[in-house]
Amino acid sequence: MNSAHSGAPRASLGLMMRLELTESLRSRWFHFYALVLIGLMLLLILTGVSESRVLGFTGLSRLLVTYIQIAMAVLPLFIIVVTARSMVGDREAGNLEYMLAFPVGLAAWFWGRFLARLLLILAPVLLALALAAAYGAVKGHEIPWSHVGLYSGLVAALATCFLGLGFLLSAISRSTEVALGASLLIWLLLVALLDLLLLSILIKAQMPPDMVIGVALANPLQSFRTASMILFDPQLILLGPASYVILDFFGVTGYVVWALTYPSALGLGFAGLGYIRFKRGDLV
Repeated sequence: MNSAHSGAPRASLGLMMRLELTESLRSRWFHFYALVLIGLMLLLILTGVSESRVLGFTGLSRLLVTYIQIAMAVLPLFIIVVTARSMVGDREAGNLEYMLAFPVGLAAWFWGRFLARLLLILAPVLLALALAAAYGAVKGHEIPWSHVGLYSGLVAALATCFLGLGFLLSAISRSTEVALGASLLIWLLLVALLDLLLLSILIKAQMPPDMVIGVALANPLQSFRTASMILFDPQLILLGPASYVILDFFGVTGYVVWALTYPSALGLGFAGLGYIRFKRGDLV
């Protein structure tokens, strides 16, 4: 009897994941998203990035780090904008009331959508990295499997972070316009303002270096950027004096672990808050 009851939530979760996967695979946003991310990798391959040399850095590692830096700008914006409009858009269109009429619990409905979207977001990136590895094998380049694996983990952590944030915004917003505006504002804050404006103010105010760097690393995008650099520049020479603070506190391995766990925990926390707000709010 207990096993039947425990199996019901898992069955509902799997059902919602399959439904969300089926619907999203037919939607334009996924096709456009996959085209952009896979197309970026194909474009980098065709332009011969792996054959160029920058600071002695060449081969497939050069291709991967270039791709991952470009993807860092595209991935968060696309995730947060599309996701923030999902549930509030369903509420406005009346689809939410229809979906909740089925015998599926709120937890299964919410987390099923979350997990399905995470899989859809990661699939094109992992396919692009697989294409890079195949290209490297054909060209005879040494394939840095450790870099491929760590980049995959970093992308998964970043995707979890912004997907959770998008679900939270969608749960608390009352209209798609509010959700879209809030998502763009947060993205601009993280990308354009946090590193340039806030850190400049902190430095001008002569804040301790540890505090300034701590504020920077609280930004999941900055954590991602620094971790992607540390894979090919273990001494973080490109960061200048800030590298001493980071390496003294974390070390190379410790920082990679931080960059993988911090955004993931942040995203799951955002998603959890979104679920609580969704469960307690006006569903229709």
